[in-house]
Amino acid sequence: MSDDDMFRQNLMEGMNKFQSARMRAFFQEMVGLLQGKSAELLSFEDIRVRLRLHDESYKGLQDVPLDRIVGSVGRYRDFTSNFLPKTNEMRERWSRVYAQANSMEGLPPIELYKIDDVYFVRDGNHRVSVARALGAKTIQAHVTELPTEVDLEPGMTSKELDAAAAYATFLYESSLSRVRPHHTPINLSEPSRYADLMGHIYLHRKVLQQQRGTEVSMEEAAADWYDNVYRPAVTLIRKYNVTDLIGDRTEGDLYLWMVDHLSEVKREMGDQADEHSFSDALASFLKEKKLPVPQELRDENDDSVSLTRAEIQEMLARKRAESENR
Repeated sequence: MSDDDMFRQNLMEGMNKFQSARMRAFFQEMVGLLQGKSAELLSFEDIRVRLRLHDESYKGLQDVPLDRIVGSVGRYRDFTSNFLPKTNEMRERWSRVYAQANSMEGLPPIELYKIDDVYFVRDGNHRVSVARALGAKTIQAHVTELPTEVDLEPGMTSKELDAAAAYATFLYESSLSRVRPHHTPINLSEPSRYADLMGHIYLHRKVLQQQRGTEVSMEEAAADWYDNVYRPAVTLIRKYNVTDLIGDRTEGDLYLWMVDHLSEVKREMGDQADEHSFSDALASFLKEKKLPVPQELRDENDDSVSLTRAEIQEMLARKRAESENR
């Protein structure tokens, strides 16, 4: 059989495979509608903007797992989230790519953008679709990475992506990712509360300026807040394995709970609240959950931190007003 005959045979097989892929795409979209879940690929540009990504670097030719490719630069509406073709107009091109994939020549490498540990197709959407239809596990790709500290995983919901975007905004506005690039990730169950963390840093900056009698940059304030406020709180949480005991709260959640608790104590006790510290707040949390409080925790001698929600909201409102007037 000549190469032309083999290509035509593979092309006909590709057309049959395309019809099967179209049918599966239809059912995937129907299931998505019934379950209220999107069956579309992610838009690279949307993710890039929301995560405030700018820098990029070429990482070379790699074998990339196909199930880690979650989006596309320009054709995210043409395929389902599993890279199944969504329109019949793609039949000719898809079938030709299928025929080439089954030839001696094979498919050339595709081009991908990498964000965290997921990938977006820059060039080669049909090749990804065909490779998945053929049951391949990996595909060769020229990879360009856009670094981020935000975690991305295949199959993330809109809510999870919103949370990732909120964290990215916090990292950008606080400058924490620049001044502490290896910081412990700060995950919150309620993404709206990243605004409270910004309030903490604004207030910490104000306190530092009052103590030093000089201007303090946001970068310096964020670094000092992380080193001397947030990290000591997380160290306590980890020392007593609190997240393992409760399971439904992150370290960031517990930090916010402790600050809120100290704020309530300050409102109730006034100046005497200065005697209360993160260890006291953590002990109160364990008591509230009806969990035993270790004696070592009772004996901790850590520095106190006390911020009221009203102070935080006032500072945030002031910063928003300043931004609007610029």
